[in-house]
Amino acid sequence: MGSGQVTSSVPSGPSEFQGKHVTVAGLGVSGLPAAKALHARGAIVTAVNDGDDARAREQAAELEALGITVRLGDGATLPEGTELIVTAPGWQPGKPLFRAAEEAGVPVWGDVELAWRLRGPDAAPWLAVTGTNGKTTTVQMLASILKAAGLRTAAVGNIGVSLLDAVLGDEQYDVLAVELSSYQLHWAPSLRAYSGAVLNLAPDHLDWHGSMDAYAADKGRIYEGNQVACVYNVADPRTEDLVREADVEEGCRAVGFTLQAPAVSQLGVVDGILVDRAFVENRQKNAQELAEVSDVDPPAPHNIANALAAAALARSFGVPAQAVRDGLRAFKPDAHRIAHVADVDGVAYVDDSKATNTHAAEASLAAYEPIVWIAGGLAKGAEFDELVANSAKRLRGVVLIGADRALIREALTRHAPEVPVVDLDRTDTGAMLQAVTEAKRLAQAGDTVLLAPACASMDMFTNYNQRGDAFAAAVRELGA
Repeated sequence: MGSGQVTSSVPSGPSEFQGKHVTVAGLGVSGLPAAKALHARGAIVTAVNDGDDARAREQAAELEALGITVRLGDGATLPEGTELIVTAPGWQPGKPLFRAAEEAGVPVWGDVELAWRLRGPDAAPWLAVTGTNGKTTTVQMLASILKAAGLRTAAVGNIGVSLLDAVLGDEQYDVLAVELSSYQLHWAPSLRAYSGAVLNLAPDHLDWHGSMDAYAADKGRIYEGNQVACVYNVADPRTEDLVREADVEEGCRAVGFTLQAPAVSQLGVVDGILVDRAFVENRQKNAQELAEVSDVDPPAPHNIANALAAAALARSFGVPAQAVRDGLRAFKPDAHRIAHVADVDGVAYVDDSKATNTHAAEASLAAYEPIVWIAGGLAKGAEFDELVANSAKRLRGVVLIGADRALIREALTRHAPEVPVVDLDRTDTGAMLQAVTEAKRLAQAGDTVLLAPACASMDMFTNYNQRGDAFAAAVRELGA
């Protein structure tokens, strides 16, 4: 961990944008507020968007009514005179617009970078979270803990609440719990969080980033300029490597979280208790009890890790131990995240439709035994050998659905040939009911039927929420 002066953490004043030609790339959740905020600060704004659908035209009309120029169906050409681009986070770095900007020497920011620079002088500090899996849950746990400590806070960022809206709104905050994706971090060069955490790293979005190294490097940007703590996952050494590479403020510390007994400067678990050996006096000898494992809902291993990361960030901000316990007890997870749907004939049915990649599915499978696993969907280039090999001993049976199910079936043939597999070659609305019915046939009393697809849902469903709802409806029909 290096240290040094961080001059870029000083927010830019509104006058910086007066008369400046700014191109906003992409409408939607981030583009609309970005264009409005820049226009309100005197910028000459042009919004460009690849698509030209009904929603884009509706948003364009809203911006044009303010006097903002909008170009729909053309997100590739750099508007003449552009001095700055503010992009939606999902736009890939290799797009022609950004290549043209690079040739013209035009900087590119994301909406997070813009929000960071538009903060007022007394703005709330950011406790920031990234990682391949668990970001949303951890940020929501963190916000719950901060609220339990009596602090004015909100869960914002990649979680659905625009950071621009949080930063520029009328509400005053003491601290913000911020979820950041690798996309957002890529486009946020001057972001400097109070404390930051990388929960885990597994191959994901490699088509966007180009390589695992580039993906990890963008995740690691969350540690740049941290003031108090860089929180890392002891079980994932790559997260600690990113801490070592970060340039941080003098006195900032590396703080690990682990499901084992914690070493000095770590949070961990001892005899069913979450304990802190990082933010206590005489941490060589002392540990502070924070909460019980049973206070975490649900108490699956990866969710306990999320709770420890949230607790570490909160403790770095001076939150007392009791608020950690109270905040974790008050927290209720979002739908489709290892959610217990029902017990039918002694078999538990669990919906983890949010497990859309192999890393998330493996964490989910590690929480139960024995399992009838419902898996499959769009693989997004994923490979399943490691997942299947690590989980084979837990499997009672497998039901495969979706476009890329053959990839999982081949991995099962290699690493779990004795496990019975049902391969469903259908994508209609009744497919999930058949999958659940087949899973019930394979299951025995005491088993868990687990929907943890390890794949995206868009081959059969609008999104993972709809897939989870279909599973829950099928389970209820089975129980009836």
